[in-house]
Amino acid sequence: MSFWTSRQGGGILLIILASLSFALLDTATKHATQLVPVLMLLWFRYAFQAVLTFVLRYPIQKNQLFTTPNPRFQTLRGVLLLTTSACSFFGLQFLPVGEFTAMVMLSPMVATAMAAWLLKNHVSPLRWVLMTLGLLGVLLVVRPGGQVFGWAVLFPVLLVVTYASFQVLTSRLSGDENPYTTHFYTGLVGTVVMTPIMLWSWNTIALFRYWHWFVLVGFLGTFGHLMLIRAFNRASAVVLTPYLYTQIAFATWMGWLVFQHVPDAFAWAGIAVIATCGVGNALLSAREATGQRQ
Repeated sequence: MSFWTSRQGGGILLIILASLSFALLDTATKHATQLVPVLMLLWFRYAFQAVLTFVLRYPIQKNQLFTTPNPRFQTLRGVLLLTTSACSFFGLQFLPVGEFTAMVMLSPMVATAMAAWLLKNHVSPLRWVLMTLGLLGVLLVVRPGGQVFGWAVLFPVLLVVTYASFQVLTSRLSGDENPYTTHFYTGLVGTVVMTPIMLWSWNTIALFRYWHWFVLVGFLGTFGHLMLIRAFNRASAVVLTPYLYTQIAFATWMGWLVFQHVPDAFAWAGIAVIATCGVGNALLSAREATGQRQ
């Protein structure tokens, strides 16, 4: 049996497919938000996930799909991911896909720092060095006079904080939850929260004229997270996390292909620093996990 047909190899392929899906999602979102109301698009993304997950999983799980020992966890987790998506949908209107994705990829490192603070996890000095270098990489991307400098950088900054909080909460409590139940509640919470807000910007003409963009955004968000779940069911986080950074390459390439945007030299350097530090942080996790098992 070859490596790529093994569980670990299959997990790596799935995590790369998830990263490609998320890069496509950001690219589609950036285009779609120029055509349709952002709040409608955000609502549809979560409604699509809730409905599709119900259709696919209820025949298998029956009422177990709705069973959760941590309803407050599911609600808070859903709100955090919804806030993350909102920052993405609004931020991508103003920022290039590649640079936006690179800044967002600081989230795992920020999650490590938050875990040290909130969960009292030990963080080695080398990790703090990598996190500091990652922040310096962001400064190269958003420096004054650069292509992305401006008030809109607040969106990826807030996104990093909310997504890192989401990751810490998930790692703390997800062992008690069925991943597909969590996936369903994520879509449900987002839909319930967004429904009264979305009604203020409802546009029936835009929905019928650009229905394919609504469906594409909903599908890519749902599919990407499903691939993420299946990947982590096949292989451990320490194996998979370095491959999440392929999303930066996919997003930068799509930014050039669709929007003809090419990062400048300083932004390229910042993207490279962020990606290198992120992969280094993931490899350090793998080494520490191996040391604990020995």
